[in-house]
Amino acid sequence: VQLQASGGGLVQPGGSLRISCAAPGFTLAGYVIGWFRQAPGKEREGVACSGSSRDSTYYADSVKGRFTISRDNAKNAVYLQMNNLKPEDTAVYYCAANLMRSSCSDYVPQYEYDYWGQGTLVTVSS
Repeated sequence: VQLQASGGGLVQPGGSLRISCAAPGFTLAGYVIGWFRQAPGKEREGVACSGSSRDSTYYADSVKGRFTISRDNAKNAVYLQMNNLKPEDTAVYYCAANLMRSSCSDYVPQYEYDYWGQGTLVTVSS
């Protein structure tokens, strides 16, 4: 399974960006998909995750109310819409798939994810 994160770029503080996670040849629907990020000099941290049902989502406190995770099963993609971006959101963002869970109403630890994408860089700067 190969996950592909894309859509990163440079955005000004207060701006918005949507990043995508795709998995050619593998169906994402029915599995937990998580977004993580790693800022320079910091450990990777969980940002959000999405389960198979619309109400099965989790957000880290640092992004709650600003980021929204969503799925498009027809396009076999998971998105992370990021609004009101802050410089501290600058990081490489990774998507990951957990093949053992279908729900993520709570934080799912990194070690429980089976496959990871290569990451996409989001830079928030003026």
